[in-house]
Amino acid sequence: MAAQGSAGEATLSLDAALAHAAALRGRDPQMALAQAREILNAVPGHPQAMLIEGQVLHHLGDLPAARAVLTSLAKQQPRSAITAFELALVHGGVGEHDLAAGQLERAVALKPDFLAAWHALSAALRAAGRETEARNAERRGITASSRDPVLIKAAMAMHAKEFAEAETLLDERIRQMPRDAAAMRLRGEVAWRQGQLNEAIDLLKRTMDIAPGFSAARELLIRIMQMGPDVAGALAQATELLADNPANPNNALLKASLQVRLGEQEEAAEIYRDLVKRGQASERVWLNLGHVDKTLGNQAEAITAYRKALALDPALGEAWWSLANLKTVSLNADDIAAMLAAQDKVEDDEQASQLHFALGKAYEDSGDIAQSFDHYDRANALRRKGLEYEEARIVGGASEHAALFTAPFLAERAGQGCLSNDPIFIVGLPRAGSTLVEQILSSHSQIEGTMELPDLMMIGDRLHGRVEDGEFASYSDLLTRMSGPDLARLGEEYLERTRVHRKEGKARFIDKMPNNWMYAGLIKLILPNATIIDARRHPMGCCFSGWKQFFARGQLFTYDLAEIGRYYRAYVEQMAAFDRAAPGAVHRVIYEAMVGDTEGEVRRLLDHVGVPFEDACLEFHRNRRAVRTASSEQVRQPIFTDGVDHWRQFAPYLGPLRDALGDVESAYPGVPAEFR
Repeated sequence: MAAQGSAGEATLSLDAALAHAAALRGRDPQMALAQAREILNAVPGHPQAMLIEGQVLHHLGDLPAARAVLTSLAKQQPRSAITAFELALVHGGVGEHDLAAGQLERAVALKPDFLAAWHALSAALRAAGRETEARNAERRGITASSRDPVLIKAAMAMHAKEFAEAETLLDERIRQMPRDAAAMRLRGEVAWRQGQLNEAIDLLKRTMDIAPGFSAARELLIRIMQMGPDVAGALAQATELLADNPANPNNALLKASLQVRLGEQEEAAEIYRDLVKRGQASERVWLNLGHVDKTLGNQAEAITAYRKALALDPALGEAWWSLANLKTVSLNADDIAAMLAAQDKVEDDEQASQLHFALGKAYEDSGDIAQSFDHYDRANALRRKGLEYEEARIVGGASEHAALFTAPFLAERAGQGCLSNDPIFIVGLPRAGSTLVEQILSSHSQIEGTMELPDLMMIGDRLHGRVEDGEFASYSDLLTRMSGPDLARLGEEYLERTRVHRKEGKARFIDKMPNNWMYAGLIKLILPNATIIDARRHPMGCCFSGWKQFFARGQLFTYDLAEIGRYYRAYVEQMAAFDRAAPGAVHRVIYEAMVGDTEGEVRRLLDHVGVPFEDACLEFHRNRRAVRTASSEQVRQPIFTDGVDHWRQFAPYLGPLRDALGDVESAYPGVPAEFR
């Protein structure tokens, strides 16, 4: 008994000594080394003591000695994953990356859920110049991480919107394992779901530094980046994603979508055509190819692509609407029959809405006005029910704008802001002739057409966000307190954000976002030398044309006749007030006047912009630039007068619109006396 007790005490003493040595590794490595060697003197070749000795030698920087100890231990313990891992770290420290990778491969083979070894393996393979193997290791390690209980718990907390718990779990995991790409990606998603876009982007970029082959993280990074101003950065990431897995059609589609946003239409078309050649042309690929061909002016090719999409899915409302939206194409009786047959097969309200818009256009072309209006009405009702349009904010914002931007207010800030005259803003309502004005101006040798740029509205939304956060009492309060340098910085920010869309190196460029009328005063403050052009069309014709149009995004006010009428009225009232405060600051192009006296109106327009007259501006329909609006085909033809009063055949149905407009209609092209 005494002998047994003595042996037990010795075992307890050895275990205590090993535990003590292990505890000392971080805070007192010299003492830990002494303790480990004392154990080895007593029990030569003890595996745990040798492991501690090797780890401490590594920590102290004596890599040759650490390598000798751990190599010997690995021979004694060939099935020890931790020994292989520690030896790999030493090999890596002395530049023996292939040997490190070999030991790490042994470690993960022995222990497939050894996350730290997976993380180190990809780094070792990459350091050895074995990139393909490194990316494969990353994927396998990420798969292992995804099964980890801590990450599963964090993911569940995130989906339950218990973000604080998810953050705590993930931050601790990242502290312990800084190279855990799966944890880092999940932490980025948590930030994104809370609206912290900049933090999410930073976390996901760090994830890509750790694991360049982590496709799911890169795809999430791209989708978040494209929400902000850095669409070009998102495209660079999408290019790398596609290069990493060129066989994945989704990667190709993501890259093409970003190219379209940046105006790289030809490049996007090449991607879609390549997918067609490879036999990967789904209805969505054909649809997107049709959109690009339409934008490029390849109308016959666009029609073919849309028809190909419909052959694959006859209930694809977007394809039917895209055909109808060419404006120069008339859908025939067979098309109407096919659309009616597809009504019950459409997958969601958005597709159904587009199908009804297309039926409205088809019946309109056939002269059946009652059926046309019925389908337009159904289309708008479907579209409107899924949208949250804040009418009070728009109408109230117009009134606030009129009250703030007075002549004295503007005079006090004269000469402030960014003094560049590069931008030409075309504002107004959609379907008011703004694309025609853009096409005329972009035919000039000194002016580049871009697209409906969201950047000014994003700056404006950010300013409104500061008000909503309680930093300022109102939008007027915020702008009143802004200094000259503040205004200049905003103007410079706008120019920097839009630079990516300027491909031709011309002195001037066009921003055709119609909704920028709401920020006419802001433009005057931050870019006082910019040109503002107000494209205006008869209120009944303009509003009805907008109401029968499906917009892919934005323009939430267009899906109800009364709402669009009140929106038009608020726009006229605000712009009239701005005309009083800053006479001549805005040049107004009346659509009907442009149709009636094109050359005279073009000359007046160019005079206001400050560029000499060029004949090319009268031959705008020959301009082959990409046009990304509903009027893309119409502006590739000479001006015609047929559509000016087209709304009148629907007049019996437009009472709500006329009532909402009130005397704005009767005063056109002037404004009601109460607005003057």
